[in-house]
Amino acid sequence: MAADMQEQVRQAEARWLEHWKDGPKRTRWTALPLQAGDPAPNFRLLDQDGQPFELRSLWNGTTALVLFWRHFGCSCGVDRARRLVEEYPSFHEMGARVAIVAQGEPARARAYASKYALPPVRILSDPAGDVYAAYGLLEGEPSQLVYDAPEAFLDRDYQTGVRFCQQRREDGRSPVDNPWLLPGEFVMRAGGAVELAYRYNFCEDFPDARVLVAALREATRGA
Repeated sequence: MAADMQEQVRQAEARWLEHWKDGPKRTRWTALPLQAGDPAPNFRLLDQDGQPFELRSLWNGTTALVLFWRHFGCSCGVDRARRLVEEYPSFHEMGARVAIVAQGEPARARAYASKYALPPVRILSDPAGDVYAAYGLLEGEPSQLVYDAPEAFLDRDYQTGVRFCQQRREDGRSPVDNPWLLPGEFVMRAGGAVELAYRYNFCEDFPDARVLVAALREATRGA
């Protein structure tokens, strides 16, 4: 691992521990969240190659699927990556553009895509979580994210978090960034109106691919 990548991971691990210690903060909506029929918010983000990219270009002239990842050390994310590899051909055949919004910087996003052999989708960096918030994605409670872990995890015991970090680092999958962010998946019509807003209730609350395909079909008819 290059020195700059090591430093990025080290800083991301430190952020994970800080978030772990502080616990989830944004656990409820203070206003009606983004829903079907609303215009999708546009943001200018860096992709995995470090190039600026505007979200609205995804739905310029065609449908789009935007997936929000938890963090690059999440085992649920690994499962979602595997599913995306299987599902992507169906989305591609329908003419939908697919992108991932994630917390990691471009270099970490590029390494993640290579490690898990992701299909040719853009991975867009949102380290501050601004896009997550704009799309109405909340931070989950421990019961939504570490529900199958020992009691110390539910209590957010700090030393347990430190040991977990060390163990995961040795396993080659460091926990990084904000562990409390809940994922989500959004289908957009051409032009940017939201067709489907799917927000996870817990970290493995994956949508059935058939629901995404059906929403893309509806989005095509409604464009």
